[in-house]
Amino acid sequence: MPIRKVFEGSVSYMQILDKDGSVDKELEPALSKDLLEKIYYYMVLARTWDKKCLALQRTGRMYTYAPLEGQEAVIVGSGLAAAPEDWLLPTYRESFIYHVRGEGLERPTMEWMGWEEGLKLDKINCLPFVVPIGSEHPQGVGAAYALRMQGKKAAVIVFGGDGSSSQGDFHDAMNFAGVLDTPTVFLISNNQYAISVPRKWQTKSETIAQKALAYGFKGLQVDGNDVLAVYKSVKEAAEHARTKGPFLLEMITYRMGPHTTSDDPKKYRNEEEVAYWRERDPIKRFEIYLKGKGIWSEEYAKNVQEKAANVVEETVVKAEAFKSDPHDMFRYVFSKMTKNLEEQSRECFE
Repeated sequence: MPIRKVFEGSVSYMQILDKDGSVDKELEPALSKDLLEKIYYYMVLARTWDKKCLALQRTGRMYTYAPLEGQEAVIVGSGLAAAPEDWLLPTYRESFIYHVRGEGLERPTMEWMGWEEGLKLDKINCLPFVVPIGSEHPQGVGAAYALRMQGKKAAVIVFGGDGSSSQGDFHDAMNFAGVLDTPTVFLISNNQYAISVPRKWQTKSETIAQKALAYGFKGLQVDGNDVLAVYKSVKEAAEHARTKGPFLLEMITYRMGPHTTSDDPKKYRNEEEVAYWRERDPIKRFEIYLKGKGIWSEEYAKNVQEKAANVVEETVVKAEAFKSDPHDMFRYVFSKMTKNLEEQSRECFE
């Protein structure tokens, strides 16, 4: 894998589509019209759903939510690039990836509304996201090691933010992945902040991707707002993992909104910085690319947006109509109900 050096002796950087929509023809992947349209639809749907979730939270119809605006290319590009047999361990900010992989969009919507059933994923090779930062990294290595022991040719793509790379779990996982040559892809979304802590306060390393070199495997820095580069790099990294061992991808992107709905980003970043990244919007630059392919037009965009809006509204209706069985609070504490739980259940319902 590519291309130009970030600095001598370090990892490479991949960008195919720049902020103005110019494309590197040598790196451009040969994607079908159907796939290009699917990528665009999912990116628009992700942003539409994201805005709806924010509105639901602000009006008391959803609990704390972690916005994804600005990171659509990472979520959609990686979700579509992974093979069906690959396993994904996303963070809370990638919850939309469950829909990209084939689950109904009501699943993550239900989860953010507080229903545990929203993370019961029975159609796809994804694990439920976890909140503790960085804890998914060793889980991803363990899952990858298990797949290899079973003789399966599949990769595990484990996600994390730049803040997760400051956790001990990240380094433990990287070390084990390198020593055991597990089929693991570490995908770090460097969105510039771990809540309010900027990336420059987390590490002296010029890149996060170069940390792979210390553990004996390859790393690559990618323009995470370029969905073509995300798709290509994840597809190639997953193939490398299946046959040769671990790989680290650092996606350079930006969280446009708050860390969660309990956060106020105005306290730690300025409007000039936000404006800089808004010019590098992943959907806007992909629209320019699709227009050059004869796919995108104002009418086309309007139709996609209307479809996305309808899907989101239908999703919310389904999610809000869900009713959990209150017996489940006793049934699933352990694999089998204990006598104490049986007694508590009878006291509540009999």
